[in-house]
Amino acid sequence: MSKKGDQRREAIVAAAARLFWVNGFSATSIADIARAAGVPQGNMFYYFKTKAELALAVAIVFVEETQSLIQEAEAASPDPRERIRFLLQRLGQSNRSRVENGCPISAAVRDFRGLAPEASARAGRSFELLVSFIARELQKTGPRPSIALGRARAVVIEWQGGIALAHAFNDMTVLTESLRRAEHSLQITS
Repeated sequence: MSKKGDQRREAIVAAAARLFWVNGFSATSIADIARAAGVPQGNMFYYFKTKAELALAVAIVFVEETQSLIQEAEAASPDPRERIRFLLQRLGQSNRSRVENGCPISAAVRDFRGLAPEASARAGRSFELLVSFIARELQKTGPRPSIALGRARAVVIEWQGGIALAHAFNDMTVLTESLRRAEHSLQITS
């Protein structure tokens, strides 16, 4: 694909991700995505044959972004506690958009499941990566693998629950408190 073709493909995926997140997968049409991406609707099928294929491309971006975030955390410090703290702080940087629209990854997992199950599973991989990273870093501080895994899952549950409640209440404080509790539960605040 040409450089211009790559740029259009990226624009389509970015527009789809935003519209799927804000409007939902089923409520978003190919025409909506084409319009938001600035691509003629007839050209959409050159890049993506089906809406499920487009959903998979969005899910792949979520996984790539999660992998990139984890790599940043790994490079942030040799100390596992600092790595986890870095990750939680970076997750907190997207609080405003999550209060407004909920979690885009959670929405993708839910919304893609019926019509694009492969995309749903791929989007869910982002959560697996986060849990795995946190558990791995926690293990370096002493807990057994099963304890570290349970605590890592609890952190992601706290974060996701905080997003859901903050979105429901339209209250940033709820999510800020949730991330603070997650950090405290890991005993990495000192």
